[in-house]
Amino acid sequence: MFVDEATVEVYAGDGGNGCLAFRREKYVAMGGPFGGNGGKGSDIVFKADSGLNTLLDFKYKRIIKGSRGDNGLGKGMHGKNATNVVIKVPLGTVVTDMETGLILADLTRQDEEAVVAAGGRGGRGNIAFATRSNPAPNYAENGEPGEYRKIKVELKLMADVGLVGMPSVGKSTFISKVSASKPKIADYHFTTLKPNLGVTKTKDGRSFVVADLPGLIEGASLGHGLGDQFLKHVERTRVIAHIIDMSATEGRDPYEDYQIINKELENFNPKVLEKPQIIIANKMDMPEAKKNIEIFKIKVNVPVYEISAVNGDGIDEVLYKLADMLDSIEKTDLYDDEKFESHVIYKFKEEKPFTITNEDGEWVIRGKEIEKLVKMSRFDTNEAILRFSNKLRKFGIDEELRSLGAKEGDPIRIIDFEFEFKE
Repeated sequence: MFVDEATVEVYAGDGGNGCLAFRREKYVAMGGPFGGNGGKGSDIVFKADSGLNTLLDFKYKRIIKGSRGDNGLGKGMHGKNATNVVIKVPLGTVVTDMETGLILADLTRQDEEAVVAAGGRGGRGNIAFATRSNPAPNYAENGEPGEYRKIKVELKLMADVGLVGMPSVGKSTFISKVSASKPKIADYHFTTLKPNLGVTKTKDGRSFVVADLPGLIEGASLGHGLGDQFLKHVERTRVIAHIIDMSATEGRDPYEDYQIINKELENFNPKVLEKPQIIIANKMDMPEAKKNIEIFKIKVNVPVYEISAVNGDGIDEVLYKLADMLDSIEKTDLYDDEKFESHVIYKFKEEKPFTITNEDGEWVIRGKEIEKLVKMSRFDTNEAILRFSNKLRKFGIDEELRSLGAKEGDPIRIIDFEFEFKE
């Protein structure tokens, strides 16, 4: 089964908790802190594999979870890092964050890897907090929560030449003649229900990959027919080859077919029309084809090559032309840098990392950084509680609550943790 798109939820592993411990040994006075750090949680990693050609595995696996890092232990022993979860995907896989719309990865080379959700770092044990002013800290950290993302995984086929055209114009027959690909061929519309890839080779030894894309119809870019499912596969191709039924046996006008296909490509992505094109006039062995092509050539300014895919006539000339075009066209990345998620954010104005709202008399604080702080804080010692309150104060939460009218004893909630406001 060919699957080229899926929505997946990924949960990277949480970091292990840091350990709160002290060295207590006979004849060792003032042993000091001895709690180790927690291990890092597992990353969710996508890895490109040329042996795959479909996203079928994601049809049955819509949730991917990483493992938690091991907790730190006493005697300064650090927890073990969790093993990363590596998911193999086909070459040409694009990963998009559905919340932000930014591209997380575009995997186009064998064994290329991308972290789509980062595991949380391990919490620090109290040995890591020792300073000259506080040589025996009585607190430690919980592990950092792993990243959660809802992502869209798309396969955009890696092909040099994309065959486009109306249904039943001979695309499948053409690719079966020029490669070892064996698509289904029949005399009814939408015989081809999935893209077919074929590696072709010219007689002078040059080879390239051709993609037979299922038949487009008018309105394909809006969801009509099958075209909306497979138009994305034309984005990576370096050359677009229009295959047109020049015999007009189904009563369609060849030039009108050509205009309709170009219009659908433009509606889907205007940049596609910037790619070099050729026209392959098929079924030239049929009656009326010679008369139709003379009229057709007057209306277009794109190279037209006459073939009969069934008989094999003219195919070698087309392959030479395609190889010549590909020799002069450099391979380029599908996406510009600005579409990728950046891990470096430059802030030109200071922004508050939280919001505070009053809900039924309770002050509710929200914000990723604040929520992460709560999850990583431990409240098992007075010193740990004091450290947490100092961090909130540094964030400016106390000052903001006062400006909003908070009074002594007012309830405050962060996630599921409840506190009281103290002056």
